[in-house]
Formats: sequence, structure tokens, C-alpha cells
Amino acid sequence: MTAAAFPDLRLRRTRRTGWSRAMVRETHLSPANLIWPLFVCDGTGVEEPVASLPGVSRWSVDHIVDRARDAAAAGIPCVALFPYTQAGRRSEDGAEALNSDNLMCRAVAAIKQTLGDDIGVLTDVALDPYTSHGQDGLIDDSGYVLNDETVAVLVGQALNQARAGADIIAPSDMMDGRIGAIRQALEAEGFGHVQIMSYAAKYASAFYGPFRDAVGSRGLLKGDKKTYQMDPANAEEALREVAQDLAEGADSVMVKPGLPYLDIVRAVKEVFAVPVYAYQVSGEYAMIEAAAAAGAGDRDALVLETLLAFRRAGASGVLSYHALHAARLLGA
Repeated sequence: MTAAAFPDLRLRRTRRTGWSRAMVRETHLSPANLIWPLFVCDGTGVEEPVASLPGVSRWSVDHIVDRARDAAAAGIPCVALFPYTQAGRRSEDGAEALNSDNLMCRAVAAIKQTLGDDIGVLTDVALDPYTSHGQDGLIDDSGYVLNDETVAVLVGQALNQARAGADIIAPSDMMDGRIGAIRQALEAEGFGHVQIMSYAAKYASAFYGPFRDAVGSRGLLKGDKKTYQMDPANAEEALREVAQDLAEGADSVMVKPGLPYLDIVRAVKEVFAVPVYAYQVSGEYAMIEAAAAAGAGDRDALVLETLLAFRRAGASGVLSYHALHAARLLGA
């Protein structure tokens, strides 16, 4: 630290003009730091607004391709896909996750056939969009989520998505050992080039409600997810989770949710020096939209400031439902 004292040291000097502030700016945000989550639904020419996520919709596969094209044009390098599975295709064992013609696989294939390597496609690996009980894995008679039996299904789900053309497999289920099992399976099947972005520190958060509306699992969920998602009180445990997933072959890791867990983002980056991503989840998005609608803050400023906070904490990138809007603001 400098030993100079006021008035020799005036920290406001470099803040006087815009060009000077730009020269000394420590953290930078660009569209390349964003990933845009998108929800896929059945049909053709379909847009279904999500009531609890103002400005967010579910899109049929043809429109998902259009949204991916929008993202690429705005400089966003990757989209993340989540399916809205119809009730008739949900089951206790989540078998639809293994259907090579399911919504996720059709959407991945359509984007890659149209845009190729102009944009990356990240796919969610977990069973909650496919189970009739809304849990991320298989359950026993008491409702407890079974670890090893679930991992076996997740491996099949990951391979299914890789065959469809997924660039990044993102397991969000929080089962122990699933990264190593998926990595081994991808290598064995000739998908050594496919990345794994592990939801390594995913907390049992109250901020997920609107997302469950978007994928249709809120009314189905029996119980909670506290036996596999992390306790919000724990930080050191997050580092153990990250260490395990990196040792098993994860290329990058994710912290979820975002703003309430910036300390975890910072700790992961400082300890491991690997690409770490944050998910600005549905509840965070909804709060910004509510604040803007109530006149409590400027929407554009709130969006950019929160995204910059992730970068300042050490995030390589952010998954955000505001991604397209932010990218267009940054490119203006």
C-alpha cells in the first residue's frame, strides 16, 4: 500500500473524467463473459411466456435456433438449454432423459446444424425436468434420492446429449462421483473433446422458484433437495466439492446461485485458479425485474452492475437470463 497521505494522495484524481476512469478500470465485462439460458418446449412457432420471469419465455425448437442466432450476433459465445417436458413424458425414473429424440437433443442438433461452431451449446444434466416427482435423481420408497443408481442414468443422459452435438455437458444434479463417471464415458465413446462444466457448488437455495416454473417442476416436487444440494451456511465444503470435481475431470466449475455467493466465487478462483462460472439464477433475475417495474432502480444499470460484480469476484463468465439484453447494452 502507498505511504502517501492527503493532499499528496487524492484518490479522486483518477475519477475526474471518463477517459481516466477507463484507464484505471480493474474489471471488464463483455458479451464474451455471458452465457444465455434458454427454455425449450414442444411445438412449432411456439413462445410461452413464463409468468414469474417477466421477459423470459419457453421457445419451440425452431425459435430456439432463432434465439441462438440472436446470441451469436450479439457476441455471446454460448447458450444453455433447459427442457420443459410435458407431463405425459415424465416418469418416476426420468426415462425421457435417455430418449435420443427428446426436446433437449432436438434443440441441440438444430442449433449445431444451423450455426455449427459459431456458438457453443451447454446442456443441463439432471433428472428433475424428466421425473414425475421433481427430484434430480432416482428415489427409493422413502423419497430419498439414490446416488449411485442416479449416476448411472446421468451417464446415459450425458452421452445422449453428446451424440446430439452438445459442446459442454453441465451436470447440475450434485450426486457424488458423477463427474468422473461422465468423463470416463465420454472418453470411451469418442467424445474426449466435449467439455464438462460442473455445478460443483450448488446450494439448496430459495432463489430457484421461477426456474421450477419454467421447467414445470415446481408443483411436482415432493419434499426438498437438501440431501444433495449444499447447505447455504457452508463455504469450506464448497471447496471440497470443487476439488473433487476437478480431480474427476471437470474443465470448469460453477457456483449457484450468484450474488448471495460471491464469497464462494472468490474463494474458488483464489484456491484453484480455474475457470469458474456463476449462475445468476431465476430469483435474482426476478428481483431485478421487480425493482425496475417498481421504479426502485434503473434496469440497465442494475443488470450491468450485478454482472460486473461477478467478474470482480473472479468469475470467468455468468449464466444470466439478462445475457442478451446485457450484450446489446455492452455492444451499443
